[in-house]
Amino acid sequence: MRIATMIFLTDETITPVRLAQELEQRGFAGLYLPEHTHIPVERTSPYPAGGDLPREYTRTFDPFVALAQAAAVTERLGLGTGITLVVQHDPIDLAKQIATLDHLSGGRFTLGVGFGWNKEEAADHGVEWTSRRELTRDRIGLMRALWAAEPTAYEGEFGSVRASHAYPKPVQGAAPRTLIGGAAGPKLFAQIAQYADGWLPIGGAGLAETVPVLRTVWEKAGRDPESLQIVPYSVRPTPGKMAYYEELGIEEVVLQLPPADEPEVLRALDEYAQYL
Repeated sequence: MRIATMIFLTDETITPVRLAQELEQRGFAGLYLPEHTHIPVERTSPYPAGGDLPREYTRTFDPFVALAQAAAVTERLGLGTGITLVVQHDPIDLAKQIATLDHLSGGRFTLGVGFGWNKEEAADHGVEWTSRRELTRDRIGLMRALWAAEPTAYEGEFGSVRASHAYPKPVQGAAPRTLIGGAAGPKLFAQIAQYADGWLPIGGAGLAETVPVLRTVWEKAGRDPESLQIVPYSVRPTPGKMAYYEELGIEEVVLQLPPADEPEVLRALDEYAQYL
C-alpha cells in the first residue's frame, strides 16, 4: 500500500519545497493539494464538515504553482490535486497547466477532480451551480482533445476547441491519472465510470458497502474490472483503519497533515512513519 499525504499549504504553513523534500526522503508516495481561489465573505454555503470554516481555506496556495515547486526538488514523489475545481478554470489554460506539470515532473501528476461545495466561490467564476457536473465532464472532454496525440477537435455542450497543435503532452498517455472526489451516489459513480480512473472518497468510511456498487457500475460501463482505483483521501489513520483498507485491496491511501508550521508537520510525519 502506498502512503501519500494531503495538506492545506498556505502562507502560514511549512513550504512546498521543505514538505516535498521531507516526504521523499522519508519514503512517502505522494503529495496532494486542495484548491480554493477565494472565499467570499458573504457566504451562505455551509461548510461540509460543520461548524466554522477553518482559516486555511481562505489562504490556500495555487496548487499547480506549489506542486511545481515540489516537483523541482524531488524525483519520485507523486504529485496530485485533491481536488481541482475544473469548472472554475478556462479548460484550454488548465489543459496546458496540467500537461506542463506532468511533463516536467516525468509523469508524476494525478488530477483529482471535484465539483465543489461553495456556491458563492463558483458564482464569481460564472458557474451555474446546477450544471457544474455536466460542465466538468464537458471540460474534461475538451482537455483530452488537446492532450490527444494528433490534432483533435472537440464540440461539447458548453465549449469547443478546434483541432490544434498543443504541446507538451501528458507523459502518461492520453491523460494523466484522473480521480473524482465526492460522496457516494449514482451520479458520481456514473461519471467515474465514464471518464475517470477511480474515486477519491473523503475519509474512506463505508467503503465495504459502496465499493461493490461502484465496481458494478464500472463493469457495466465496459471498463476493465482490474483498472478501477479507490484512493481514500484526507484520512486520519489508525492501525485498525489501515488494516481495513488493506483487506479491501486498497493500494493507495492519502493521509491528512495539519495545516501548520514546519515543526508540527514534521511531528505528524514522524507519527505516520509507522504506516510506511
